[in-house]
Amino acid sequence: MNLTVKEAARLTGKTEQFIRIGLQRELLPIGVAIQNPGGRYSYHISPKLFEEYTGIKLPDYYFEYSEIK
Repeated sequence: MNLTVKEAARLTGKTEQFIRIGLQRELLPIGVAIQNPGGRYSYHISPKLFEEYTGIKLPDYYFEYSEIK
């Protein structure tokens, strides 16, 4: 499960804009921002990278994967 920009901002005490720009400019090593056709971005924040970079412990459900049947 990925972390959302909103969750990452809340947990770090930063703004959503700070997280988005940091990912777009590759300044935050917690995930990636992918520019889609039309100029919009999709954000993918890795719980593992987020924990390693910030030192903030995330709930276990971020690391559980369900099997697709």
